[in-house]
Amino acid sequence: MDTIEHYKSIIKKVLKNHASGYQMPNTEEYTEQLIIDDEHGHYLLMGVGWQQYKRLHGINLHIDIIGEKVYIQQDWTERGIALELEEQGIPKKDIVLAFHAPYRRPLIEEYAVR
Repeated sequence: MDTIEHYKSIIKKVLKNHASGYQMPNTEEYTEQLIIDDEHGHYLLMGVGWQQYKRLHGINLHIDIIGEKVYIQQDWTERGIALELEEQGIPKKDIVLAFHAPYRRPLIEEYAVR
């Protein structure tokens, strides 16, 4: 298995773990939807539902594969998805914390800038 295919399988595994079983407190109706576009390298976990009269609709996790790097575009997890990806075998040098502005990325040691 080549590196990118390996990264894709890790990303899907980690996102599936996040998607299973989470229920937002105090919601009448809420689901998390896992969206996988392997062909283009896009992976999203989004929440959809209602909390009384308030519509809930947003992206909780968004990861892209661009070139040979894993770009974390959005991360609303408590612990940080980058740590989970590292634990599963993706090195920091191949992870871009893209939710940080490009000028800040060099300040975050060991992670890729782009």
